[in-house]
Formats: sequence, structure tokens, C-alpha cells
Amino acid sequence: MVSNLPVKKFRSGAIEGVIWANKRKQEDGSEIEFKTVTLRRSWKDKTQDIWREEKLNLRKTDLPKIQLIIQKLQEDLYLSNDNKGDDSDE
Repeated sequence: MVSNLPVKKFRSGAIEGVIWANKRKQEDGSEIEFKTVTLRRSWKDKTQDIWREEKLNLRKTDLPKIQLIIQKLQEDLYLSNDNKGDDSDE
């Protein structure tokens, strides 16, 4: 049986990525193992003094698509001339 502990965790500030091992039974009764990923962003809601989080659960095949989309978003945000209202750390 696969434990519900993560295989690996990566963290950068409020963003965390976790790799999970999963098992699923096939129609023939055999089990296959596959991995999934959870991305999480945490923040403290100061008005209610509680921690909140957003999660996104993904399959391995989703990662290249997300990388491409993030690259395009980053290019647009950093290469555009309109940087008014940025909440960057700079």
C-alpha cells in the first residue's frame, strides 16, 4: 500500500509543490502506480487571523502545459511597458 506521505516537497516562499505516489486497480485486478502533483499557495487572512490556501492537483502530463502558460504570462508581464500597479518585490 502506498502511504499518504509525499514523495518530495519543494517550497519557495508561500508556494509549495508536492509529488504524491498513487495506486489504481486495473480491470484485470493488477495495480498500477502513478504520480500526481499538488501546487499550493498559502497566505494569512489578516482580517480573520486565519491561514488560507489554494490548491491545484495535477497529473504529470499537465506540467509541460503549465510551464508553457506560465512562461507566456511571465513574458507578457515583464516585457510589457505597463508596469503600473505591480505588486512585485522590486
